[in-house]
Amino acid sequence: MRLLDRYMIRNFLQVYLYCIVGFISIWLIFDISDNISTFLDEQIGLRVAVRYYATQVPQVIIILLPVSLLLALLFSLGRMSRANEIVSMLTAGVSLPRAISPLIGIGVLTVGASMALNYSLAPHADLARKRVIDEARLRSEGAIIGQIFRNRSDARTWFIHTFRPGHNLFTNIQVLQQDADNNITTNYLASRASYQPETKTWTLQNAKVVRYDRTGNIVDEQIYPELKIDNWSETPFRLGSANVRAESLSVSELREYLYFNADFPTTLLAPFRTHLQYRLALPWTCLVVVCIAAPLGIGYSRRGILSSVAAAVVLIFSQNFLTHLFLALGEGDRVSPWLAAWTPNVLFAAIGLYLLYLRASNREALGFHLFTARRIVAR
Repeated sequence: MRLLDRYMIRNFLQVYLYCIVGFISIWLIFDISDNISTFLDEQIGLRVAVRYYATQVPQVIIILLPVSLLLALLFSLGRMSRANEIVSMLTAGVSLPRAISPLIGIGVLTVGASMALNYSLAPHADLARKRVIDEARLRSEGAIIGQIFRNRSDARTWFIHTFRPGHNLFTNIQVLQQDADNNITTNYLASRASYQPETKTWTLQNAKVVRYDRTGNIVDEQIYPELKIDNWSETPFRLGSANVRAESLSVSELREYLYFNADFPTTLLAPFRTHLQYRLALPWTCLVVVCIAAPLGIGYSRRGILSSVAAAVVLIFSQNFLTHLFLALGEGDRVSPWLAAWTPNVLFAAIGLYLLYLRASNREALGFHLFTARRIVAR
């Protein structure tokens, strides 16, 4: 790493870290002011409160990383431009892409960090927040009562009285096993059922197993204090999948949901397919921000810096608007999931690369100036 690279990284990281810490602090202050009454009413201790906010930080970081990148790039490159340091680099024979390559490298590292957080921790933030509050209250408000799950591939239907999402314990269940002609062959009744993920085994307590012939007559009936079944493919996540939302699932859970529910209608699977692609596309927004903010943050004259900063802010917020628009279209099955997730990134990355090309060749982008428009109208 050259001395110039270290200088660019040092100037950028100082502002970048200040932005991240500042945004997290602002969010923390506002969130504590909103939830302090709940913490006091429910007598939530300091340890639970710390665990509560630890589950929320990954989701907040995912949101603030692109904004922090934008502000840090505009500030650091704008300050170096005003001090004529960028011009000095170019005069010394360093090309513009080479000069900002350390910042592009930091953008790639930010993509990796964002992708790691967005894989599982950030999608689970809302569920983790509810779970922490429920555990602190020592109540079962998060329990689901009356759940039906149909396993079409194995011809099994589950009727569950009560369970809590994220737990492996179910109470008062009934499982109907059918044959290829949809005739009920076996009926499982149990007061409690638990799942061991290590062995992929279901344990039924106080179980009653009733077997039928093809005409529906009972041919066998047995009672077991404890019955272990290791050939069922259902998992607690699959049984509760009817109550989950696509935006709260991790990448692996989205893939599992799509795999086991592939026979669902396309309109029902569209949100999950779209969010699977969105989970993969969202981290690359950070690199798109670098491509846009880097050329616009550099100015060869003092006059053009303010307009470039304004253009960068408008482009980034336009990308954010377009991202949510295409995400809504994908969830509604209006466009394909890949198109909904990746179109904003591809479009604005092309704009950023074009701006970088213009800046590296010392050319300005096409603009519309108000005073020029006035002269045209006057003529």
